[in-house]
Formats: sequence, structure tokens, C-alpha cells
Amino acid sequence: MTESPLGAGRLPEAVLRPATANVFETTVEQLATAIRLGVFEHGQHLPPERELAERLGVSRSSLRDAIAALRTSGLVTTRRGRGGGTLVTYVAPVPGSARPPVRRGVALADALDFRRVVEPGAAWLAARQDLSGDQRSWLVASAAAVRDAPDPASHRMADSRFHLAVATLSGSPMLIESVTRAQAALGEMLGAIPVLERNISHSCDQHDAVVGAILRGDADRARAAMEEHCDATSALLRGLLG
Repeated sequence: MTESPLGAGRLPEAVLRPATANVFETTVEQLATAIRLGVFEHGQHLPPERELAERLGVSRSSLRDAIAALRTSGLVTTRRGRGGGTLVTYVAPVPGSARPPVRRGVALADALDFRRVVEPGAAWLAARQDLSGDQRSWLVASAAAVRDAPDPASHRMADSRFHLAVATLSGSPMLIESVTRAQAALGEMLGAIPVLERNISHSCDQHDAVVGAILRGDADRARAAMEEHCDATSALLRGLLG
């Protein structure tokens, strides 16, 4: 599988950042999170070793150790020879099939509150940017990919990529990092509840509202639309997870 030209390279560049401490563990965490959020999709090759090591600010030997850990965990496989490289083998679980998440009660509320702060802020800032035609097309395509996803697992991955795209267009590395954390927590929680078709349809409509506001440059409406979207998801999770 190859990534579309519009999104090629953009999410990995935004999400992956140099490790500053605990290099091995941080590298494993970043790559695993990127895979689980769909930044690198099933069947896709990871970037070349030299490029990936430079992006993460680690030595190639540290990167190899991290990739070995991903192989052990079943997230990737490595092929030798022509056409080889590290291939993503992770398949997203069907929503509702995961074990109950560790976040409940206060921890659940904290994760939802965190998302409610950072994601509307990212949408607000994205709407204030002078977006290029390529960026605008990428945002529209990211939302369309969620609506057109063929199955629940693909939908969850496409949904994460949409939210990461909004964060990326904000132009703020700190917001991108925060939204990545929020989406990782959200994925864990959504994986423990069943897929509700009505909610998916409603969610896609809300995505469209966010996209429209960003493209119009209406920052306040973009924030409000994302807040409404976050509130809907939070209500569902509070109701089903308690």
C-alpha cells in the first residue's frame, strides 16, 4: 500500500519528533503510536532507516533496536533484499473487541477534558493559517477518507488521521504532540465500545463542519464545531464506559 500524494510524508514529519531522553523507549513509543493511529498503515513500508533515524534524532543502531521491539510486538516485519524494508503488519482491532481501557472515572474524565482543550484549539489555529491549495485539498481528502472507510477498523484509523491532519495544519509542533496524545487515548477508549452507525454518520457531519470553517478561515466557528464534535464523543464514552 502506498500513501496518496496529498498526504505523502506530511503526518510522519508532523508526528515523529526527536527523542530527548530514554531514547530507546521513546523511539518505540513514537513509532508504535504512529502505527496504531494509522500514520503508517497496514502493508506500508516505514521510511528508509537513514531518513527515519534523522527524523527521530537517534542513531541507526538505536532505531534498529526499536524496530526489533516492534517486530517482537507484531507491529512490523522486516524483509531483506530487493524491495525489502520494514513493513507494517499491525491490523487495527474491530471496535468493541478490545479489553476494557484502563481509563475510567477520574482518568476517563481527564483524558476527555484534555482532548476538549487541545483539539478545538488546533482547529482554531488551523483556520487562521494561510493554507496552500495542497493543504486545503489534503484536509478535504482526510475527511472524505473517514466517510468512505470500508469497515469499522479502517474508519477508526482514518478518523485519527483526520484529527492529526487538522493539528498538522495548525502549524504548532506542541499542538501536534498534544493531539497525538489525545488521539492515542481516544483510540484506546473507542476500541472498547461497539461501533454505532448513527454516531459515525453524525461524526462525519461534524468533521465536514470543522473542515468548512477551517477552509473559510472562520477560526471561532472551527473551534466551536470541534468542541461540539469532542462533546458528542465524550458523551458516548461516558455513557458506555462510565
